[in-house]
Amino acid sequence: MHSVLKFLCVSVPRFALGTMISIGVVINVANVAGRYLFNSPIIWAEEILVFIMIGCVFLGAILVTWEGQHIRMDMLSVRLGRPWRSIVLALDTLVFVLVCLFVIYHSWHFVQLLYETGQSTVVARLPAWLMHGAILAGFTGMLLVVFARVRNYLTGDFGPQHGLGMVIDEEPAAAQTAEKISASTTGGA
Repeated sequence: MHSVLKFLCVSVPRFALGTMISIGVVINVANVAGRYLFNSPIIWAEEILVFIMIGCVFLGAILVTWEGQHIRMDMLSVRLGRPWRSIVLALDTLVFVLVCLFVIYHSWHFVQLLYETGQSTVVARLPAWLMHGAILAGFTGMLLVVFARVRNYLTGDFGPQHGLGMVIDEEPAAAQTAEKISASTTGGA
């Protein structure tokens, strides 16, 4: 089960991100060539490039959530010991879930409204619900990943390969560093 989830949350998004960015580069190069060499720009290129970047952000957010690499303001919490670090991580996870639920709820209604009214984008004439659905898909994916990896979120341990994950059972990093410095200056006494 874990390997299937990892495939869906890591391999598929990485492939899709690479494909989307490559398509964006091709569109951008074609637009620049058309504009400056042939005096004929691709009218829809800028709009599509924006949608590709928005899609990349929310697809990448699923990958970042799997790896536990979201930007955190954890300058103080990483120095906390038990049980405070556990409490902070539990609150952090709860807030993450609540924010995802809030955005999913409102995005669902907005995407549904766009779908029902049949709105399309201004230049490319693509269904607007499809473009705004990237936000819904991204937050839904993040929520599912948090549920799938709840133990990792509650312990802060996403494995050594990520560099930022920390295990709660160990001493805080600042305390370990202070002990090493103290031991080296006092001769290990």
